[in-house]
Amino acid sequence: MKRNWLLVSAALSLLALSGLASAQTYPEILIPPAKGPFTFAKGYQIPWDQIQIAVTEKIAPNIFLLHGSPGLDTAHPDASGGRIAVLFGPDGVLMVDSEDVQLAEKSLKIIRTFTNAPIRIMVNSHIHPDHTGGNAFFAKQGAVIFSQENLREEMLNPPPRANGQSAPAPDPAGVPVGTYKYDPAHQGDPAMTIRMDGETVDFIPMMPSHTAGDTIIRFRKANAIYIEDFYRNFGYPFADQAEGGSIKGMLEATDLIGKLADDNTILIPGHGTLIHKKDLLPYRRMLVEVLAKVKSLRDQGKSLGDVLAMNLTAPYDGATLGDSQDSKDRFITEVYYEVKDFPPVVDGKRSMPRGPG
Repeated sequence: MKRNWLLVSAALSLLALSGLASAQTYPEILIPPAKGPFTFAKGYQIPWDQIQIAVTEKIAPNIFLLHGSPGLDTAHPDASGGRIAVLFGPDGVLMVDSEDVQLAEKSLKIIRTFTNAPIRIMVNSHIHPDHTGGNAFFAKQGAVIFSQENLREEMLNPPPRANGQSAPAPDPAGVPVGTYKYDPAHQGDPAMTIRMDGETVDFIPMMPSHTAGDTIIRFRKANAIYIEDFYRNFGYPFADQAEGGSIKGMLEATDLIGKLADDNTILIPGHGTLIHKKDLLPYRRMLVEVLAKVKSLRDQGKSLGDVLAMNLTAPYDGATLGDSQDSKDRFITEVYYEVKDFPPVVDGKRSMPRGPG
């Protein structure tokens, strides 16, 4: 499977160079994410040297999406790391996110198979290292990095690790230098608009949802929106509450996308398959139903252990790829803490309660 994936990747790079794929309609799915199921041996370590980056989708003649190999990354086995979007042309390259640090050079190598334009702009959709790990590398290639202000603060002041030790200081080159704020009075309004390569690109700050520093990126001409990780169709929702995320915020974000997108808008999650806004409906329904069920159980005095034992995701498991027990338990645990006594976001983070189950 890995060998075939590499062969397809090489062939597609040649097509991008020759322009033979230019007559295709969009989106063009070149390498879909793998469906699994995936298993990893105890003690498995991600073999970063084996992971390859390829153009996996095209959403316009000059907007390509990059993603990594399947079956090798324990956190994202369907396609390693976070999806990168690349707008390119005579004005230079604009990137959405930068992948894991271990894959930055490979990402640049693939970009150079379809454009030699200078790397000029990068926008980070959220803080997680599979989306920001390569920031410093690409900044040194010339990228000026933008993000929501909360993301910059999260990067400069990361929460302590599980063992209580402080996280290492970030490489200063990778810290966003251009920032903007989320304004709840102007939901869905662009905080910044970039016009380059014949495209108009909006950076739209989001309410705390996947994290406290989320941004979606709209390509107006291509009628496409990079919606990052508040939506996923591989595994269950993940609201990073330690970084200010919120399940209810993910519900609000889903509703906002429904207003910003039309029926033909290509929605680009950071992981999983490309979707349209109709595909958000079952996801929204699941969030509403699980929030209501868990709130009722908490009102009855049920413990976290009690709630986890009830297998509340069972009605949705059949339609959820990557529905591992860890993914289910993480989702239900997040909902459990959010529906009652949920602490506020302070400096982009929440001090989450973690009592006995």
